[in-house]
Formats: sequence, structure tokens, C-alpha cells
Amino acid sequence: MLLTVAAIISSLVISVAPSADDARATDIDAIRLAQAGDAPDAGKRASGETKRARTAYDFTLTAINGAPMPLSKYEGKAILLVNTASLCGYTDQYGGLQALYETYGKRGLVVIAAPSNDFGGQEPGAEAEIKAFCEVNFGVRFPLAEKVTVTGAAAHPVYLWAREALGAENAPRWNFHKYLIGRDGALIAAFPSNVTPMSRTLRDAVEAAL
Repeated sequence: MLLTVAAIISSLVISVAPSADDARATDIDAIRLAQAGDAPDAGKRASGETKRARTAYDFTLTAINGAPMPLSKYEGKAILLVNTASLCGYTDQYGGLQALYETYGKRGLVVIAAPSNDFGGQEPGAEAEIKAFCEVNFGVRFPLAEKVTVTGAAAHPVYLWAREALGAENAPRWNFHKYLIGRDGALIAAFPSNVTPMSRTLRDAVEAAL
């Protein structure tokens, strides 16, 4: 539950080029929380439409096969939203994300990978290539989105909303940044790239969210 997470997590400082160490809870300086009543209004759609967004359920990604992926389809589940890349030093985290999904999926966790070429041009491939890469190399079975922009004014609306909710200091600064969203669609916390999927830090937060 959100209140449980708030008891164990405070605010997060994200480095631009994080190390690959498996950070533990005591190693993170802070994790900022966004609770349902705290998140400000956000949500400028790419089309220019302004939407008053309260939860993640107000947003729609596009699945890697081109179909709409409304986050409202995951209502009642916890969501881990991760911006990914195929040529990154953290790419092996795909395997950890699949392990996390297998461990907690039946309890209500959905992992969503949002490939992005924003950092170092490390996701240059087309969607079909990305999908095949993830499935063949890491056995990925969790949902994959089309490539998205996650930084700047052109970021996908869900990332603009998350940046408003948790602050720019907790927005993605590299590949495999992670946003944890609660069962009610409210943002819970952000985790930098060096917090690996099966780390105690992330698993504790997921378990609390479930």
C-alpha cells in the first residue's frame, strides 16, 4: 500500500552517470514520494491537448506492435515503468526485470519497458528489432512499448506527469530509470539506473506497493 511505502522511502538523488553497483536501501540518499493527493495537474498530450491528469491511468502508451496500451488496463495493479535501451551497460537488467515480473506478477505487478533512444543513442533499432532482441536474449514476456522520448519538453505525457509529480531531480537521467506506480495509479517512487530489478531496495518497495 502507498502508506506503507511512505514509511520506508523518503526522497531520491539521481546521478547522471550512475555506477552499476547493486544499491541497497541504506545506500540510497533519498526517494521522493508522490501521493495521490499531492501530485499536481499535468498531462500535455503530444497533439497539444491539455488534460488534467490525476493518475497514471489517464495516459496511454503505444505497444511495441502498434496497438494502444492504455495504462488504465492495469488498474488495480502496481506498475514498474522503465525506460530501456538495447546497447546500454545496464541492458542486462532486462533479465532482472523479467525475474521481477515472474516473482511478483501473480501478486499484481506489471513491468512495462519503454524503449528510448534519449541517452547515448543506445536504442537505435526499430520496434521489431527491439522486440526480438528482448525475447531472444532475455526471454522477456512483460509488456513492451514503442520507443518514446522520456526527457525534455517532447517527453511522452506520462513522463511529463511523473516529472511534475516527483520533481526534475527524479526524472530519468539515463537508461533503466524506474518509476513505481501504486495500485491506485499514483506515483510512489523513482529509482535510478543503478538500482537493479532484483535488489533488496526495489523488491522491498514492490512488496510494500502490493
